[in-house]
Amino acid sequence: MNEPSGRSEVRRAVFGSAGYRPGWPFSSRPVRVVVLALAALAILSLLTRLPAWKLGDLRAFDYISTIDSPEPPAGGPVIVAIDEPSLAEINAQWPWPRQLHGRLIEALRAAGARAIGLDIIMAEPSTPENDAAIAAAVGPDVVLAGDETLIKTPQADQLIRTTPMPQLTEAGARTGIASIELGGDGIFRNIPRYGDGFAAMLAVAAGLTPKALPADALIQSYGPARSYPTVSYYQALDPANFLPPGFFKDRVVLVGLSLQNAPEIDKGGADAFATPFTVHTGRLVPGVEIQATIFDNLRLGSAIDPADPLLNGACILAAVLVASLAVWRTTGWHTFGFCLLSLLFFSAVSYAGIRLTSTYVSPLGPTLGFIGLAFGQTAFDYAEERRNKRQITRAFSQYISPELVRRLSDDPSQLQLGGETRTLSILFSDVRGFTTIAETMKDDPQALTALINRLLTPLSDVVMDHGGTIDKYIGDCIMAFWNAPLDDPDHAIHAVEAAIAMQKALAELNDHLEEESKLRGRPHHVLRMGIGINTGDCVVGNMGSTRRFDYSCLGDSVNLASRLEGVSKNYGVALLLGEETARRVAGRFTTVELDRITVKGRTLPSPVFTLVKAAGADVLAEHEAFLARRYARTLSPLDPAFERLPAAMPELDGYYRIMRQQLTGDPDA
Repeated sequence: MNEPSGRSEVRRAVFGSAGYRPGWPFSSRPVRVVVLALAALAILSLLTRLPAWKLGDLRAFDYISTIDSPEPPAGGPVIVAIDEPSLAEINAQWPWPRQLHGRLIEALRAAGARAIGLDIIMAEPSTPENDAAIAAAVGPDVVLAGDETLIKTPQADQLIRTTPMPQLTEAGARTGIASIELGGDGIFRNIPRYGDGFAAMLAVAAGLTPKALPADALIQSYGPARSYPTVSYYQALDPANFLPPGFFKDRVVLVGLSLQNAPEIDKGGADAFATPFTVHTGRLVPGVEIQATIFDNLRLGSAIDPADPLLNGACILAAVLVASLAVWRTTGWHTFGFCLLSLLFFSAVSYAGIRLTSTYVSPLGPTLGFIGLAFGQTAFDYAEERRNKRQITRAFSQYISPELVRRLSDDPSQLQLGGETRTLSILFSDVRGFTTIAETMKDDPQALTALINRLLTPLSDVVMDHGGTIDKYIGDCIMAFWNAPLDDPDHAIHAVEAAIAMQKALAELNDHLEEESKLRGRPHHVLRMGIGINTGDCVVGNMGSTRRFDYSCLGDSVNLASRLEGVSKNYGVALLLGEETARRVAGRFTTVELDRITVKGRTLPSPVFTLVKAAGADVLAEHEAFLARRYARTLSPLDPAFERLPAAMPELDGYYRIMRQQLTGDPDA
């Protein structure tokens, strides 16, 4: 599927500008498209050899050749129908006396009919007077129907040919085989291959030369039942009273059974068959009208020649190539539109071939080739997108909270550049003296890298386990924040809890390093960390360029958090808190103010705090008095508080020692 812009940016941010590519055998999109194209061609070449494919081609022909409902061409045959009104009017049991057919022939000839075809088989004698009457009426302008049937038995195949009585052919009547061949699905589509077919002989009787047609020519149908001009049998017996003058003048007339209401396909009917129009109407067409259609196909040469297999193959190849170009770069919802357009386009090409060149190029192969390749590539793209999503999830899970990973995966639109103002708790952590450690390990960069990874992994886990978002790594430094992108009402508390857990994780790492150093007999570096946390308003969002960006935060509160981490070593504590952070966590932790610092860009000093274990109110009050004397510059190095407070709050032992050193100027004080 086509990647949304947000997801595309995520992929570039994670995997670089080249993006993610799955491995062999589909290492690149062009290779994948080419492989799919070859597979589509191979599969279609096999499918086209199946009998079911042939039927599918023919069913497509039924729709396309009749889509514009072509009407019978001018000057075509006229149908004299043996229908219900005629049966009622003549009031005689079928089959009617042949003397009646003789009267009809004479009436039609007198009305100017050019040729007359009786789609009635008269192979057996009837009464002498009836046979004599019709024999006297027939002549070279009359074609009588014959039949040819192939009977297959286990012993042999027997071809039985039924023709009119010799008495009639000797009188000059022509014989035309009216048998038709139905397709495997029971639909009439092919021009009969008889040299003396009924329609062909009727054309000869009319003084026409039938057009030579290919052996596998397909019929061009001209409408459903009763599309040809049709009159009832009884009307044709007396055209002067029932029909307009000159109705039969110079016309070819076909006489045969034609029910006025064409039977439905599921009910069958006498001498009625399914044609390409049946797919539209669901009704059968009388055999006499099928003979009229065959006559017009022979007269006009309008039969349709199935395309050569090479031409069909070339069309399939062209469709697959076009589909390859359509999905070469991307797929998406527009791919479904292309598939629909391909169906319409190839159907239109097939229709144009029928109408302009009388050649049927099947749209089935090209359409399936196009849709198969397009859907195949779409499926691959969807699978790749799912793989990319998992890759993105794994990659970002190393930096941000699982909630954000899920949110970004489900809604990549959030990755558009932009931001919002939110109150965040920002944490900076840094290993003290890491530059010195790196300098001593400069000859073993692999070991230094392994040490950094062993350090950052547990610290990062702590941040994410406490709902934080890791903004970035700066060497051995971690920047993280809480309350974005998801709301966290207790973000300050969670940040402080993470800081405490980070110190514990660092202590455990130092224990492991010490054990390893003893086993190797080498000295090890004891890692110490300073952490600064500040709470305040920040701009948070995706920041960077349109090609690469990070989910980050900016603002004065971020600068103060960074400054707190940097100066924490100046107060002999591992954790420094900003004023707002201390206020928000006061109900959960015991905080004490250590100093007031001035940050670049600020005019007023900012109080800084740290955590201590539970201390009595009197101890905290004495510390506040200690700070008041310090701020008033009345604190003496001999102040008794320097002795009492470190014992009451051992976490601040280093702090008080540093404060005394600042007063005495003696680093050993």
